[in-house]
Amino acid sequence: MAPTRRALLAALAAVGTLTSLTACGGGSDSSDSSSGSSGGTYTFWDPYPQFDASSAWGKLVTSCGTKAGVKLKRTAYDTTDLGNKALLAAQQGNAPDVMLVDNPVVSTLVEAGILNRTSDLGLDTKSIQQNIIGAGTIDNASYGVPIGANTLALYYNKKILSAAGVDPASVKDWNSLTAALKKVKSAGKKGITFSAINTEEGSFQFLPWFWGAGGDLTKLDSAKGVAALSLWKRWVDEGYAPKDVLQNTQTTSWQEFATGDYAFSENGTWQLGNAEKAGFDYGIINIPAQNGGSAPVPTGGEFVTVPVQKDTGRYDVTKKIVTCLTSDANLLPTDTTLQYVAPTAAVQAEQVKQNPKLKPWVSAVAAARGRTSGGLGTKYPTISQPMWTAVQAALSGSKSPQDALDTAQSSAQKG
Repeated sequence: MAPTRRALLAALAAVGTLTSLTACGGGSDSSDSSSGSSGGTYTFWDPYPQFDASSAWGKLVTSCGTKAGVKLKRTAYDTTDLGNKALLAAQQGNAPDVMLVDNPVVSTLVEAGILNRTSDLGLDTKSIQQNIIGAGTIDNASYGVPIGANTLALYYNKKILSAAGVDPASVKDWNSLTAALKKVKSAGKKGITFSAINTEEGSFQFLPWFWGAGGDLTKLDSAKGVAALSLWKRWVDEGYAPKDVLQNTQTTSWQEFATGDYAFSENGTWQLGNAEKAGFDYGIINIPAQNGGSAPVPTGGEFVTVPVQKDTGRYDVTKKIVTCLTSDANLLPTDTTLQYVAPTAAVQAEQVKQNPKLKPWVSAVAAARGRTSGGLGTKYPTISQPMWTAVQAALSGSKSPQDALDTAQSSAQKG
């Protein structure tokens, strides 16, 4: 099905509101790209400009092309730029053969009519964890194969908690976490840092608390959503969290934690390497739900997708490339490099065997949800932006949590 101009324009607007959530984004084009052509050259786009051709990732891409009997020409883009270029390429009829995209963008590209179903290509996704592939599933059909997932948890500084008389095992719900923050502040240290910036990163970090209260993204102004926003506001008002959470990205929030002055940091799998370099002992616990248990957390990570091509004869080779990139043998080193949790139980087990510190992240990913899951699809950006705007309004004091979320719900319904 050829994408219509109207669908592409709407999709471009949606992609424009989604930004990179992990350390994987950033940078500029690594090379110019052209459409796949006959003569043994296939094209591949990814959001990893930080990895050049000599990196483990770059070498894997090249080898998967070689194993498929073709030259695989790779171009790396910033995450958001990649989504926009994909839509424009589809409009011009020169989309790449294979494309690795951020998971919230999948539904936008599907709506624009430019991605193939995995089932139509004969790609096997049975071993993929259901909640991970769910982020790329629309109307019960998957449109890509996840290369891995990352998500959020709470890092903690062991020395600070010990000095404040807090046992991290006691943090089981919101009340016990807030009580721990109070003890830390009383001991002269800082409580918790997170990102509440007015971008998708702010929504990404707010979702565990929103979902942990039982919130529903189609009802932002429910009592459950208000409870989550009120929790964050209390922490800022009482000095348990810094006021600069309003400007914090996930990177700057991590930098605050890395000073050694904060007890907790809400951050992601991708900070594990930095945690090892921080110079103090740390631990990781799942983000607690309001009344106990682990809160659902949003999945980050990318999907290997196959754009629609005029020459359908190319798909046989494309399938070989995708299968190579997502095989268990290649997922293990790839997800280790990207600091992702693998999308299959078999590879997860190998990851934990190699690095036991990944164990809490595996359980966090098991409790994770796709932001576009549950039928939201391309509606998600029209909900996320009002939500992060509400967080900003409440934490800055310009509106109460209820008023901020009332406004957000009204805006989301118009969207």
